[in-house]
Amino acid sequence: MKITMNTKTILATSLAAVFAVSMILAGALVPAQAGQAETGNGAPSGAHFNLNLVGHPRNDQFTNDETNNGHVIHVKLQGRSDIYLKEGTFAVLDSDATDGRGEFQLPAPDNQIDADGNFVGEGKYQVFLRVVGIPKKTAELKTCGENTNLDGTTERICSLEILYLESKTGKKVFDNVTKELTTVCYDDDGDSTTPCVRVDIFSSEFQDYLWQYDNNGIKVVQLRFYLLD
Repeated sequence: MKITMNTKTILATSLAAVFAVSMILAGALVPAQAGQAETGNGAPSGAHFNLNLVGHPRNDQFTNDETNNGHVIHVKLQGRSDIYLKEGTFAVLDSDATDGRGEFQLPAPDNQIDADGNFVGEGKYQVFLRVVGIPKKTAELKTCGENTNLDGTTERICSLEILYLESKTGKKVFDNVTKELTTVCYDDDGDSTTPCVRVDIFSSEFQDYLWQYDNNGIKVVQLRFYLLD
């Protein structure tokens, strides 16, 4: 994994793990406390909630309630898909984001953020991510907030911390992306030399929160959510 200022690049293998993907798509464990040991693929051991973002070349071909046991959200294989976040227990509410809007429900994270806006630790859960697909496919994933103005227009502000996803050959490993997918760190004064303002998803700073997923060919993104003590 390569990390640069306000960005994180996550590398993944090719289709060598197709069998594992098919097993995950078939179902998932309910959320529970995560163990401290790792599984060898970068993720902790223990029960977790699985969510898969599955790319499709055609748009708007699924009904919103076609949830595949509640663990899949269909996204565009090429282009932007918005996945709106709702507060509650882990669940897929709208599985078809190829029509422009999907919905995923997850708890408020209650992350540890210091007075300077630095992310210093996870709160209620951790989020891990890996990519499956043929090599040389890429995507960007970022967390955003939205507010509706008095004139009815919507203003979207996205985090400066963007996940740059890339599928490559080699061992497939999960990365901890809790900070990037459960907080928004945004520029509130237009000055790039000052620290960004960081807020948890579901804070009162924004009316709505979402993941903006800009895909360039990645077939499957696997997400795991582990509850902490």
